[in-house]
Amino acid sequence: MVTTDFTLEGRHFRRDWHGPESAGHRTLARGLSDLAAMGAKPLAAFLSLALPRGLEKRWISLYLNGLRELAERAGVPLAGGDTAEAPGDGVLADIVLLGSLPEGTALLRSGARAGDLLYCSGRLGGAAAELLSLQQDGKSSRRRANGIGEHPQLFPEPRLAVGARLREKGLATACIDLSDGLSSDLAHLCEASEVAAEIELSRIPLHPLAKGNVELAVHGGEDYELLFAARPETKMPRAIAGVPLTCIGRFKRRGKAPQMSQIAAYGRLTELRRGGWEHLIGS
Repeated sequence: MVTTDFTLEGRHFRRDWHGPESAGHRTLARGLSDLAAMGAKPLAAFLSLALPRGLEKRWISLYLNGLRELAERAGVPLAGGDTAEAPGDGVLADIVLLGSLPEGTALLRSGARAGDLLYCSGRLGGAAAELLSLQQDGKSSRRRANGIGEHPQLFPEPRLAVGARLREKGLATACIDLSDGLSSDLAHLCEASEVAAEIELSRIPLHPLAKGNVELAVHGGEDYELLFAARPETKMPRAIAGVPLTCIGRFKRRGKAPQMSQIAAYGRLTELRRGGWEHLIGS
């Protein structure tokens, strides 16, 4: 299988907010997360870069360092690509990834059924919270934190091991990565599977950076965790590869009710409207 993703300066990162290592890491993480959502193993990566005239060689070197560091941990070689001069002042990057898995076993968005439970991996809202902090402080991060997950916006971790285990053990019936936000990506699952969904806000695991702000978890984006469906009788492990799994809702039959609904902490059921994070638009 093949997946490709653009990373555009001003849309997906800013040089004054994201250090070059972060920009390189994020370029590859976007594509790896797509493979994780299908349960695929990455085989090779191809990078095409359009760079503005006068961009410092040190920035380019550090950008590639950030990409290669993640590539080494993911076990995916950078097999080729292309470079060109950008038509404007922004960096443009396109990552193409090849992945493999046994024929007919890919996790799809279309396998959820009424009665299935809804799960997510990891903790949500951290990437959106960190982006808000960058917007407010206007500071660029030039180095990676010691602990994985400390900077979910700058250095998101694609859940390759989680996706692979969900596929290999037949634990998930449908899956998508949380790139645009829970409310947007859940809508994609519902549409592909022709079901409705109901989530319990109190059960959503929040990243410490979100500081209890469930709106960042529901409508924020770029967490690159996995959102997936599973049969109610499936014995789901509490964690895979050290990443916690949490049941946050269930799927229902489509009817006259809203496609997505949410249960607040005090039990009130209301419609959940799509409201994914608009990454850097207008910045």
